[in-house]
Amino acid sequence: MTTLLLRLAGPQQSWGVASRFGDRDSMPEPTKSGVIGLVAAALGRGREDAVDDLAALRFGVRVDRPGRLEVDFHTVLDVAHAPGRDGGPARVSSDPIVSRRAYLADAVFTAGFEGDAGMLAQILAALRTPRFPLFLGRRAFPPAEPIALPDRAPLGPPLREAGLESALRAAPFVVRGRDRRPTDPLRLALECPMHEAELIIADQPAPGAAFAVREFLPRGIRHVMIVPADLVLVESGGANDG
Repeated sequence: MTTLLLRLAGPQQSWGVASRFGDRDSMPEPTKSGVIGLVAAALGRGREDAVDDLAALRFGVRVDRPGRLEVDFHTVLDVAHAPGRDGGPARVSSDPIVSRRAYLADAVFTAGFEGDAGMLAQILAALRTPRFPLFLGRRAFPPAEPIALPDRAPLGPPLREAGLESALRAAPFVVRGRDRRPTDPLRLALECPMHEAELIIADQPAPGAAFAVREFLPRGIRHVMIVPADLVLVESGGANDG
């Protein structure tokens, strides 16, 4: 059993599951569909390509720093509206439309995929030399650090011969500069069977070209807490230490 660990850190991140029209939400931690989209971009896959092999991996997240939920308001002018019921042409409205867009500020997560070792090694290589630009849930939100961990200690290796929960528990917690050492338990959000789930969200890519048709299925999540005394703390001066 192999797990690939990833570090998702940036000034802004957004991981929506129910965004519609002018209301763009964000979950408190990265979604499976969002991180699979990031991985698909690294692999060079387009929206029309299937991601069934990536969707089959088990996914989990450790919330290293939850950040703050912020909301921006955007105003859009000259919006094209769909044709009316009478079949007339589309019209452009001069009335402004305001959209609400939520995001996480200054959050840090350790994410993990559990599955076939060969597939995980391919993903790791792609994240180090991505085909397309990578972003944290929204194109305007690039990562502040490399997503792929280094191969050597203290931060690596990214590939662990362990199950998802064990690998996330053992992943180093990075203390950098003025960062405060954790005093509160850290939350793990682990993919699980539906009968064990504490939370169900629709972020499991459906078979086929899920991102082209925007079709996502329900997925079960259970939460586990890690006390600070059980964390592996690493003093770090940069994301590529090791």
